[in-house]
Amino acid sequence: MKSAKVLRNGELVGILTKEGPKSYVFRYESDWFQNAEKPAVSLTLPKTQQEYRSEYLFPFFFNMLSEGANLQLQARQNQVDENDFFSLLLLTANSDTIGAITIEPIPN
Repeated sequence: MKSAKVLRNGELVGILTKEGPKSYVFRYESDWFQNAEKPAVSLTLPKTQQEYRSEYLFPFFFNMLSEGANLQLQARQNQVDENDFFSLLLLTANSDTIGAITIEPIPN
């Protein structure tokens, strides 16, 4: 199981976890979820429930990845399967992302 902190402008929004090959969970951090002034991480993950589950990497996080040749290059340089989107997200979305959201790996 791999997990990562989801940060918005450096502030903890929630935890993204890959529990298995087809099991992903995003859970809002309690303080963020309960604060009505804090926005949802995305329109596809509204603050109507605290935990979301999916068989695939949530589209919002998948869209933070590079595409095409850049994705292949990043996978090769990091020695990761180019279809291991969660690992690539952990390696590439911790800084210099488009927007306010960054991903920070949680050591096992």
